[in-house]
Amino acid sequence: MPMKLFDKIPRERPATPLLDSFDHPAALRAMNAKQLAQLADELRAYLLYSVGQSGGHFGAGLGVVELTVALHQAFDTPFDRLVWDVGHQAYPHKILTGRRDAMLSIRQHGGLAAFPRRSESEYDTFGVGHSSTSISAALGMALAARARGEKRRVCAVIGDGALTAGMAYEALAHAGHVDANLLVILNDNEMSISENVGGIATYLARVLSSKPYLKMREEGKKVLSHLPGALELARRTEEHMKGMVSPATLFEEMGFHYIGPLDGHDLEMLTQTLHNLRDLEGPQFLHIKTCKGKGFLPAEADPIGYHAITKLEKPAAAKSPPAPAKLDPSQAGPVKRKYCNVFGEWLCDMAATDARLIGITPAMREGSDLIRFSKEYPERYFDVAIAEQHAVTLAAGMACEAMKPVVAIYSTFLQRGYDQLIHDIAVQHLDVTFAIDRAGLVGEDGPTHHGSMDLSFLRCVPDMVILAPADEAECRAMLSAAYHHPGPAAVRYPRGSGPGAVIPDHLEPLEIGKAELRRTSKKQGTRIALLAFGSLNTAAAEVAERLDATYLNMRSVKPLDRDAVLAAADDHELIVTLEENVIAGGAGSAVNELLAAEGVQVEVLNLGLPDAFVEHGTPAELLAECGLDADGVEKAIRTRLPEG
Repeated sequence: MPMKLFDKIPRERPATPLLDSFDHPAALRAMNAKQLAQLADELRAYLLYSVGQSGGHFGAGLGVVELTVALHQAFDTPFDRLVWDVGHQAYPHKILTGRRDAMLSIRQHGGLAAFPRRSESEYDTFGVGHSSTSISAALGMALAARARGEKRRVCAVIGDGALTAGMAYEALAHAGHVDANLLVILNDNEMSISENVGGIATYLARVLSSKPYLKMREEGKKVLSHLPGALELARRTEEHMKGMVSPATLFEEMGFHYIGPLDGHDLEMLTQTLHNLRDLEGPQFLHIKTCKGKGFLPAEADPIGYHAITKLEKPAAAKSPPAPAKLDPSQAGPVKRKYCNVFGEWLCDMAATDARLIGITPAMREGSDLIRFSKEYPERYFDVAIAEQHAVTLAAGMACEAMKPVVAIYSTFLQRGYDQLIHDIAVQHLDVTFAIDRAGLVGEDGPTHHGSMDLSFLRCVPDMVILAPADEAECRAMLSAAYHHPGPAAVRYPRGSGPGAVIPDHLEPLEIGKAELRRTSKKQGTRIALLAFGSLNTAAAEVAERLDATYLNMRSVKPLDRDAVLAAADDHELIVTLEENVIAGGAGSAVNELLAAEGVQVEVLNLGLPDAFVEHGTPAELLAECGLDADGVEKAIRTRLPEG
């Protein structure tokens, strides 16, 4: 049965009678090949429809429709454990495991999570969000099953991109030497390991996974073991033949039995192979080739552009177009720029003035906006793949040789390179600049992607400079300041657009450790001083007007502007700190520590993210939920000073 192809996302719910007939994957195990093929088509159609309604990760899920169906058909899930790496590709899995109708709420406040989550379903055996964790987690499950005497199969599905991370290889090296019943499936959709070798590889996969072949292989070993040198000759011959058509040697040497590569969209082949592998003992490695966005023609042509999509807007009702309004340039609103674009332009401009500048990113070229830099300065651009630890230490090595590395990294991913930041850069006081994107509440991807802790874990590092811009212009000036600082320095900025500040063309740095007084009270004896860090300056400005409060844009988290803090404490009854970071150990804590060290007694109200993992939703919804929008900040202040 040929796969159904789509050239557009359906706006109306497609007919999916077979998919609608069950809520749990046990029903798949009674289906024949024709029914499974129909189910795959319906699953792909419903995935297109549901993501079109909700927005979210897109191409990866389309690429694993057949694999998802085959896995749930061949394995006794959830008793058999299925671990998805990262989770971008887990939407079909969610649809098949009782969450079909809830898919329209995915990534929305109070709806399904963007990634697998243990609390959401028993079929989500491991919570994910960051890449390259699946093999380690699955191996832990397999070893636990062995220790408890349970006969269960554990399967990890990992993409070729995630396989670039060192953690994945650490897990592979361990798994191959503990004889655990673990199946690792490599979903190779970018041809980064081997070329598609067509029919020969498919035939080899059938043979290598078949029980007659495996029995012959083991019996042959027993016979040849009595002949001097014959066993080694047979092993080398087998490896040589496999190596002609697949990357088997690497994984065989690590202790795995390698199968593949095979066509990951051949559902009958996948199902047969997985049934063959299900009862095998020891570590198995299945390599499949897939097409990201498979079945949706625009996504096949542009897999990067269709990695994720926004939801389809409802078509507007047909009506006569209004007459074009005459625009008054003086009434035009501010032009808002994304912070990542501000960084991308700054990087190119600074690179034009300093040949020592090197740009480094762990697989975030598009997200961090290094596209132009990578084209204009290809010899000075390094994408190290999903290897955050390596990215940081690579920068350290370059700094040792008098280069000026700039590491563009998401806040949540810098957590992975924290040891290297401390021991390889900070201890040696090396001149490395960190451009930290996605700081604060990023929105629909939820707690695994919120950059809610960077101020806390960076502030405790000796000699670290940390800057947080209030707007786009400050972001550019702070990047210059961090770049010229002779030591480790970080600029952390949020996802999305700024408030619309005019961005200068020059590269003049902002003064480190100097706050900006943005508002003073219009009357004498004001009781409240707002000390705002980074993105919460927008809310602080609004609240300051409502309460006639003093308002400072602090700019620098470390070092703090000591004089500005002490002056505010001396002149006001209540100091309010605002930050889009956890309160514990954050910028507000720095203010508390300074006041305590100076022996200053003044009431302080620290406002920031709670001591909890914030769920998914739009940034505006989450800020309001955390009491960090203007209304929430005002309410907290009035509660502290009710008669003010």
